[in-house]
Amino acid sequence: MNKAQADPVVVGIDGSGTARRALRWAAREAARRHVGLRIVYGDVFAAPLLPGIRGRRTTPPQPGPVRADVETLLAEAAEAARRESPEITVEAVSLPGSPASVLINESSRAGLVVVGDRGLGGFTGLLAGSVAVAVAAHGHSSTAVVRARNGHEQSSTHGPVVVGLDGSRQAEQLLPHGFDAAADYDAPLHVVHTWNLVGVDVRRMRVGLAANEIQAGEERLMSELLGGWSERYPDVAVRHFVSRGSAAAELLGHAEQARLIIVGARGRGGFTGMLLGSTSQALIHHAPCPILVVRTANPR
Repeated sequence: MNKAQADPVVVGIDGSGTARRALRWAAREAARRHVGLRIVYGDVFAAPLLPGIRGRRTTPPQPGPVRADVETLLAEAAEAARRESPEITVEAVSLPGSPASVLINESSRAGLVVVGDRGLGGFTGLLAGSVAVAVAAHGHSSTAVVRARNGHEQSSTHGPVVVGLDGSRQAEQLLPHGFDAAADYDAPLHVVHTWNLVGVDVRRMRVGLAANEIQAGEERLMSELLGGWSERYPDVAVRHFVSRGSAAAELLGHAEQARLIIVGARGRGGFTGMLLGSTSQALIHHAPCPILVVRTANPR
């Protein structure tokens, strides 16, 4: 096991229902990866001194009952994680700072950070919590955002693992995650790839003909990419889907039946300076299943 594989799964909690779902998912994922689970609570009341009136520096009050509530929350979360995955090592800590800043800092020493789609500072009515988006955009590790269908936790025993690819270089980064998860879940793997007409001179060729040629070429590319992986994972049933159009729309269609969707942090349509691609953002906001946003450039 390499160092990245040995790094723990970190999950943020705050007592909300979405955070409890994220905790259970994180415990199962830690067991699947054979690593420990680190449960983290971002305590804004224990944050460093804040600027006060007329230059004075003050700290927010932290009454004893609040501290006791936090300790109870952590103890209950640790016990729930052990019930979910008795074989894993569990650590539960409260750290000073906002939930987003604490989890982003934790991500530099994590193999994966897990958050719920709401809670942890998110507001009712938002499609996804601000913490989930911030950690996926700024975290140093990969991030899993645990979403649920109609407010209920998705079944862990049905549906394919879905990987969204935008090119051959991305395949090298995402397919290992997809095949490993599919093999561990004993689930099929669906690989989704979309394309658009770019740079076609419609004055010299018919768009229909160009589209057919591009579709055939993209189909061949996916077959070539998946051939070697299928030989390494002969027990994983693989299907690939190639179509013209929006990657986000296509993946959201597959998300209805998926148990997990895996995408890169930045897609082909991402702009320089954007830390999170538009496809990843769309899935975090709208997909009805857990999303794994893989960050390959992990500064350690």
